[in-house]
Amino acid sequence: MGLPLLKARGPADELKKLSDLSRDLAQQYLRSAHATLGQLIRVPNLLGGVSLEREPRRYTRNFLFGDSSMSAWAIVWPPGSSTSIHDHHCSCCFAVLRGSLREIWFDAVGDDRAVKTAEALRAPGYIACTLPSGPNIHQMTNDRSEEAISIHIYGFDHRSRASSVEREYRLASL
Repeated sequence: MGLPLLKARGPADELKKLSDLSRDLAQQYLRSAHATLGQLIRVPNLLGGVSLEREPRRYTRNFLFGDSSMSAWAIVWPPGSSTSIHDHHCSCCFAVLRGSLREIWFDAVGDDRAVKTAEALRAPGYIACTLPSGPNIHQMTNDRSEEAISIHIYGFDHRSRASSVEREYRLASL
């Protein structure tokens, strides 16, 4: 990045205010998404009337809600299922409703490879929200013996793109 071209007090100050507003709105959205997921997962029998699609060896996404700004999904994770190593083109917020999921974080090594940096077991009630300011490269896996279900809110119109995934990576061997 170079030095800013606009150094005049008025224009540069206005652009800084706009940048601050954008950051504030993004943080407000993440707080709202977190609170919404918290409310949802406290609803007794939240998905009781919903017929969730399941497959024996891979996770399945079940559409719950969507409009031009966001989409919400219930994801069913049978034992042994996992996502690819990936990042997102949009905000990604999720809550673990039932069971446990392992989230593994990575750093990019080149355009299509990634190295593992951390991991954590996400228990029922866990909520996370991130912006696409990344890369926020991760993988979700159910390495437990029982099914897990999570609720995901993505900041994209499900009618314009098939998935929230921006890029997939291969595990780098170091």
